[in-house]
Amino acid sequence: MAVHTPLRGLRCFCVAAECLSFKDTARQLYLTPSAVSHQIKQLEDRLGFTLFERQTRAVVLSREGQRFYQAVKPLLQGLESTVQEFCQKKREQKVSITLPEFFASEFFVPRLVGWSELYPDINLQLETVKSRAEQGRHTDLQIVLASSQPTDKTSFQLFPISYVPACNPEWYEKLQTEDEQFPLEQVPLIVHQARPWCWHQWADQAGFEDFRPRQIIQLDSMFSVARAAQQGLGVALIPLPISNAWFESGSLVRLFDDELQTRDHYYLVQHESAEHRPEIQLLIDWVLDRFRPDVLSEPVVEYGIGL
Repeated sequence: MAVHTPLRGLRCFCVAAECLSFKDTARQLYLTPSAVSHQIKQLEDRLGFTLFERQTRAVVLSREGQRFYQAVKPLLQGLESTVQEFCQKKREQKVSITLPEFFASEFFVPRLVGWSELYPDINLQLETVKSRAEQGRHTDLQIVLASSQPTDKTSFQLFPISYVPACNPEWYEKLQTEDEQFPLEQVPLIVHQARPWCWHQWADQAGFEDFRPRQIIQLDSMFSVARAAQQGLGVALIPLPISNAWFESGSLVRLFDDELQTRDHYYLVQHESAEHRPEIQLLIDWVLDRFRPDVLSEPVVEYGIGL
């Protein structure tokens, strides 16, 4: 025969077994002492034995009550822990991801449009870094730029990166000549300090012989590189496709069709220490879908270039 025992009665009993006072139990559970006594009596009637021995000014557990408490207490603790765990997960669904600063502002964040409408209960935590040396492993996911795919962890190849010479429209007009051979060696050349020989590599691929630039300016972030070119400091090697918005807005202009092709690709990495939570897989699927080659060729609406 099924025994329909209210959980509140069991909880009331466990608190009373620890307090050995119906008055203190009532205070903890925000009940009256008579309500506590009534719940204990109902539980005793259902069980068929006495749980407490009532004394003049106190109550003590009976032998059966002691055994019942030892059996029930762990079960209630487990139930409360399970409820709390599920409530916590519901309340704090979050995915964290580390990614390069320029990639985040110019390419990743604009492609998050629509995430909140589709997954309003999943919070995102984006942590940006300026260099590979700053990349951490404390987040669930990570986007890295590397010459080969990481093999020691779960990773997904996104897309390759190339570099093109670019400047602002004013510099473009200034550098134009009748033979359309831009005098690159006579202007300041801007480059990310992580790639100090990038300009020479580009010149080799573009067919420039005896390339000897007058001045090279190295900056420590790709945002600084693009910003410097946009402000008219000189000509910079700008990464594609992550800088497309700068060209589409007219802030930067390409000087040559030649691109510096590299072996570098962006990869989405899932750390082994990350739990296999459904929300993590949802963000992985989102990124893989938004960074498909056919999608990357389409313009992204409603986003600026972070100026």
